[in-house]
Amino acid sequence: MGNSSSLMLRDEEIEEIMRETEFNRNQIKGQGYLSRDDFLNVPELAVNPLGDRIVDAFFTLAGDNEQQQLNFRQFTRILAHFQPVSRSKTNVLNSRRDKLLFAFKMYDLNKNNYITREEFKVILNCMVGANITSEQLDKIADRTIEEADADKDGKISFDEFCKAMEKTDIEEKMSIRFLN
Repeated sequence: MGNSSSLMLRDEEIEEIMRETEFNRNQIKGQGYLSRDDFLNVPELAVNPLGDRIVDAFFTLAGDNEQQQLNFRQFTRILAHFQPVSRSKTNVLNSRRDKLLFAFKMYDLNKNNYITREEFKVILNCMVGANITSEQLDKIADRTIEEADADKDGKISFDEFCKAMEKTDIEEKMSIRFLN
């Protein structure tokens, strides 16, 4: 059978991963995939007001995924979106455009490739909650759509979203250093 044991995790490695990630033994070793609920049980995502949208974007970007499961390869490809952009080598998964697409997918609730005023309000409400009035929420949503909607069709396309985000340092804001 060759040396397949070198590909398996040792018990102490599994225990360490469990401590660090909150995933259980079956999620790490047994079933070979992570479900939507597995991600939503990660404390940092569970308490994040946009946790559900982040997890949804994971599965949307993973492609045709009706079972709502990510295998290891899909999981690492999603994480690659959050690597810092390297000046010395190209990573096709973490370009500025890919990072913007991930962010856009978080706002596009009905997955029709547009962000409507109502979709924007839902996300904005998740972020600010009861800290602003519904009138203030409406004004922010109206102004945002008005400024970003270049073709004046009442919704924001991905290209319009990219244009609106031109001055945002998305490369830095959507980067996590995994390893030194």
